Amino acid sequence: MAEITDSIEVPEPGRSQDDNKPRRGGKRAKKGPLGRLALFYRQIVAELRKVVWPTKKQLSTYTTVVIIFVLVVIGLVTVIDWGFTEVVKYVFG
Repeated sequence: MAEITDSIEVPEPGRSQDDNKPRRGGKRAKKGPLGRLALFYRQIVAELRKVVWPTKKQLSTYTTVVIIFVLVVIGLVTVIDWGFTEVVKYVFG
């Protein structure tokens, strides 16, 4: 019967057992602060190109819905505030 021991070492994927050097940051470690900043900016631009922007009609519809919702909430809060004011006036005279 074979014994199971805890001493079996499995190397990380992509690394050999001879390669015991600490891993660096790859390409980012070779660049200075301005190079990293430029890389960050290029990544931002690349992500913004993936965004599906709304059309003018969709944007105006969304804006109208938000404005109407805000007005409704303002009205609701006003009515509740007026009601609490009247209750406090009645209770405390």
